[in-house]
Amino acid sequence: MYDYLIVGAGLFGAVCARELTDAGKRVLVVEKRQHTGGNVYTERTEGINVHKYGAHIFHTNDRKVWEYVNRFADFNRYTNSPVANYKGELYSLPFNMYTFNKMWGVVTPEEAEKKIAEQRGEITAEPENLEEQAISLVGRDVYEKLVKGYTEKQWGRDCRELPAFIIKRLPVRLTFDNNYFNALYQGIPTGGYTKMVEAMLRGIEVRLSTDYLAEKAELDRLVEKIIYTGAIDAYFGFSLGKLEYRTVRFETELLDIPNYQGNAVVNYTDRETPYTRIIEHKWFEFGKDENEKELPKTVISKEYSKEFAEGDEPFYPINDQRNGALYERYRQLAEKEKNVIFGGRLGEYKYYDMDKVISAALECADRELS
Repeated sequence: MYDYLIVGAGLFGAVCARELTDAGKRVLVVEKRQHTGGNVYTERTEGINVHKYGAHIFHTNDRKVWEYVNRFADFNRYTNSPVANYKGELYSLPFNMYTFNKMWGVVTPEEAEKKIAEQRGEITAEPENLEEQAISLVGRDVYEKLVKGYTEKQWGRDCRELPAFIIKRLPVRLTFDNNYFNALYQGIPTGGYTKMVEAMLRGIEVRLSTDYLAEKAELDRLVEKIIYTGAIDAYFGFSLGKLEYRTVRFETELLDIPNYQGNAVVNYTDRETPYTRIIEHKWFEFGKDENEKELPKTVISKEYSKEFAEGDEPFYPINDQRNGALYERYRQLAEKEKNVIFGGRLGEYKYYDMDKVISAALECADRELS
């Protein structure tokens, strides 16, 4: 009945579905959740588009990808400029001259560079863990206040127990530029990501609340080929063991005030504050609705990083040696599967920025159609 079954209605699945359908293929999309969009799903509350699975800010230097997403949504000019809160002290992110002025009172780039160089000198050998790697990049003061606590909450481990490669580099800017991503193109789709994904899937059959693995035999009979974006270890029944993830728990509140923190993203970088950050969703769209009217209420989400447990949404692959080796064994099994393509964050056990997901999906579709 169908040429392709696409498992998962996130960005990878939606882009593949659109491209294959436009090329004349018969496509069925199945999605385990009750909504499309995967982790970029947004839900309207009091006129505010709430990022239900955490903040998603689109950014890319890839013009092809930027032009592609603009087919399905108008993007605003939102620029990510988060704030770090360390025990009530506020710092600008990413690390820039505003940060260094607050940290040390330095005024010129030369003064900042000298201070960082002095503190980097503490690490004289090849860094053996994340703590040493971070200090070798930004110095002890920035590490202690803006990296250590946040990272330990995020990963649930002491920084000295984490591998150095997790922080391959930290952005250090000797300018007053607090544009976090520094990408050519960035913004938030007007009306939210759900609206954009729905536009991608327009005219395509989508079955929600459908667990592919539970209905695999029946669904497989309907199609010639499968694009699978679910967890690769789950596809194989965890036969080689389970891949590990970190996940996030959200506490979301609707507040009867117009402004809670004055910024979309505030990171809490001390170890004592239990959450990693607070998102105030309205500021992704400048506190206004589609008619440019000020929104009288606000919605905030506190994010708590935690170990993945059964029933949680898997967020961040734990890219250590054990999991890397285990994924490679699953990847070898996947290569032997006939007429099944594994893609996306869970299918490839890989953290993907949104633009890279879309680029990979476009390449996948191109290969299928070539």
